[in-house]
Amino acid sequence: MKPFKTDSFRYDGSEKFSAKKADTKIDDWYTDDDDYALKLAEQAAEIDKLQNRMYAHNRYGLLTVFQAMDAGGKDSTIQRVFTGTNPMGLRVYSFKRPTEEELDHDWLWRTYVNLPERGTIGIFNRSYYEEVLVVKVHPEILTKSQRIPAELTKDLDKVWKQRYEAIVDIEKHLSRNGFPTIKFFLNVSKKEQAKRLIDRIKDPEKNWKFQEGDIDERDFWGDYQSAFEDAVNETATENAPWYVVPADDKKNMRLIVGRILIEELKKLDLSEQKPDPVRFAQLQTLLPKLEN
Repeated sequence: MKPFKTDSFRYDGSEKFSAKKADTKIDDWYTDDDDYALKLAEQAAEIDKLQNRMYAHNRYGLLTVFQAMDAGGKDSTIQRVFTGTNPMGLRVYSFKRPTEEELDHDWLWRTYVNLPERGTIGIFNRSYYEEVLVVKVHPEILTKSQRIPAELTKDLDKVWKQRYEAIVDIEKHLSRNGFPTIKFFLNVSKKEQAKRLIDRIKDPEKNWKFQEGDIDERDFWGDYQSAFEDAVNETATENAPWYVVPADDKKNMRLIVGRILIEELKKLDLSEQKPDPVRFAQLQTLLPKLEN
């Protein structure tokens, strides 16, 4: 079994990402189900420890963004990887079709108001990247559903360029204020996606996950791959890297995501605060009351 190395999944703008060349399946990072469960539990414990340290330090926050094709495994990955992490330190938000209130604001507003505070990990299940993925594949959303002045949407190439720039700017701004961003593209193959959609239809317990539109969207597979490729290449930076994670094996994917999170959290200067001798002395005066 190959050692855990995440560099091959990382894109920080130093090299181009090719969707056609990206792996959807690699050698397993686990030997069997028991080994997988043990590794996942060990990672969860380490993520919890690092998050607690970040919470106590109260200087940094971390934004994690999860993007994928339908049935790519976003929900289960978030659930499994963060199992065991203190809920007080997590902020999870799932972005669906914009509401009426959200459409009355700019396209970044709904994500900005849900950013994590210091000491916490923000988890975006989908994000502002939908505006250069789904909307780019279906530009009629931009021109018909979103309430943007018509003269601002005449040149679509200009619109996408401006949106990439806005994303880079906001992620740069967050990083400068102690909120680095880590972005995950869970890269599932079209064949594996079909298997998962079939499973959702056949299993009554999973019917709620299935949307008829998921099948129609498969006709745009190539367009989505191109949109993901552009999004990664236009917005990958050192302080807000993309990680393109093979997603055909969900267990492998979760171990990879967990390892990446641990490595990124360790990059933060989460040095523990030194004890305050004055504060310590003051607290000692309270002991007699409690002990009696």
